[in-house]
Amino acid sequence: MRLLLVNPKFPESFWTYKWAIDEILVRTRTTNPPLGLATLAALCPPDWDVTIVDENVEPLPLAPEADLIGICGMGVQFPRQTELLHYYRARGHYVVAGGSYASLCPEKYDGLADTVVAGESEYAWPRFCRDFVAGEAQARYQETDTVGLADSPTPRFDLLKLDLYSAASIQFSRGCPFRCEFCDIIVMFGRRPRVKTLEQIGRELDALRAQGMRRVFFVDDNLIGNRPQAKALLAFLADYQARHRYRFSFGTEASLNLARDAELLRLFQAANFAWVFIGIETTDEASLKETKKTQNVGGDMLADVRRIYAHGIDVLAGFIIGFDNDTLATFEHQRAFVQASGIQAAMIGLLHALPRTPLYERLQREGRLREHVDHYNNTRPGTNVVPKRMDYDEMVERYQWLYRELLTDHAIGERIRNKMRYLRAPIYTGGFDGRDSLRIVWRFLRKGILPGGPTRWIAFLRSLPLLHPNQIPMVIADWVMGLSMADFARRRFEAPVVDASSAARRIDSVRAAIARYVEAGKAGLQITTDPIPSLSLSMHGLLDRRFFTRAARQLERLLRHTPSTLTLRIEALRGAERQHLERLLRRLRRYGDRISIVVDERVRHAVAIDSSVFHLVLTARPG
Repeated sequence: MRLLLVNPKFPESFWTYKWAIDEILVRTRTTNPPLGLATLAALCPPDWDVTIVDENVEPLPLAPEADLIGICGMGVQFPRQTELLHYYRARGHYVVAGGSYASLCPEKYDGLADTVVAGESEYAWPRFCRDFVAGEAQARYQETDTVGLADSPTPRFDLLKLDLYSAASIQFSRGCPFRCEFCDIIVMFGRRPRVKTLEQIGRELDALRAQGMRRVFFVDDNLIGNRPQAKALLAFLADYQARHRYRFSFGTEASLNLARDAELLRLFQAANFAWVFIGIETTDEASLKETKKTQNVGGDMLADVRRIYAHGIDVLAGFIIGFDNDTLATFEHQRAFVQASGIQAAMIGLLHALPRTPLYERLQREGRLREHVDHYNNTRPGTNVVPKRMDYDEMVERYQWLYRELLTDHAIGERIRNKMRYLRAPIYTGGFDGRDSLRIVWRFLRKGILPGGPTRWIAFLRSLPLLHPNQIPMVIADWVMGLSMADFARRRFEAPVVDASSAARRIDSVRAAIARYVEAGKAGLQITTDPIPSLSLSMHGLLDRRFFTRAARQLERLLRHTPSTLTLRIEALRGAERQHLERLLRRLRRYGDRISIVVDERVRHAVAIDSSVFHLVLTARPG
């Protein structure tokens, strides 16, 4: 049996760090691999031939030799997941939908997939495999039993292109003991954390060590949800590193009460955890009590963060604005805390109500859900929640203001200085070999610092810890993170600035470059300019090298100097045109997030489009 497992491309967000990956890092294509698919592959019958394709790092196979295709997805991936389910199913493949969003909202997949697997997979997926082989597969497999994680196999890390990720992924526990009103974790995994055995974790680390991986992210939603088990794990990890003379650098998610347990902090440090992500949410105790995030109540949050720093551990954090107790003044309170704490990766989102959560059910009863609004992406200026003490439009405007304030060069540098006063001996050392480290530093200075002009130069120089050189890798990492977030906010939060006369000149240059081909009926060009320039270039005749060269030159200039978008429609492709097209796409690659490509069914076999770079539009039916 041939099984293809697909992880759809994520839409860009703060979490994707596009600028850092495209411009600064070497070889890295995205942050973390699809651990769920690697686990699913390990649950398959041993005689199955399994392939994993992650569209975030590699192109989709458009005509795969597969008997069965499984497509996973989180909420933010649902639009692309839907497109892939339509595409492969229309071509006669049996398709299965799964992932966290299918587990939360399985009804949304009715009619999209032949089978939906909802919930944890350790028991449900083998049942489906047996039924599928017997020709008796059901439309839905809903896990209702409590899954014992001792039954979870070592993921098939060998099926992942791990060298293309910033870190490998691993999981110790599922579930969280807390009752945060807005969170869907307890809806899916329950409030009693379940854990793998230490022997299981050892086998998984052995597999990653065999592939040379050193950076590992524990994807647990709260690694310290079961504190005694967490302490046993941390002691095991420290011992594992010593026994194997290996230096894994770990990161994870944990609750803020980590800072109030001296033994936990010591164990995190001994195990070599370089960072933790913490859901701080808000410094307002009334809002914390309102949303039932009681684990953050009763302490000095700023002191908590600094206590974690003192153990060499960096803090990344999530914040939320839009609780019933929040007002427009909350934005300034959040800004002040983020600056004072020095948290560079401060992921601030407007409150979103996720389906099935207590928050969603309460706001639905109160009539405070905005209909037909995306509820699964909280890193954008909008929400599906009607705020209680703020005007909606004023709240969104203030949210955009907050990120503008936090992502100035001065603010980025100030946060670094505030952090490094307490993070004296960072566990983080960069994790790259000497040659790659030099390349990253050179790219960072050339593409990050120098283009910022004197204001950025001064902010950067003031943040350099010249008397503490061991802090320099952390400082550079924070600058890369801050500049990447600033690049995203500038492109996604603010209306594009279009110089109409300059755009018109460049569009005229494109038009002139291919005019003879358009007149001959070999190409077509459609242009709209409102609100931003958008070009649609069709290729439907025999085109020579000169066409592609001239088009590439002018299209590159247009995309470089304007916020234009481009759609390429490839309707015919013959002989040497394929090589010319490939050269054109290589030249336009850096603008891939603004380029959509539509390939006619008749020539799909003749052209390879990297859907991890460009948006490959997939039609639901052949023809």
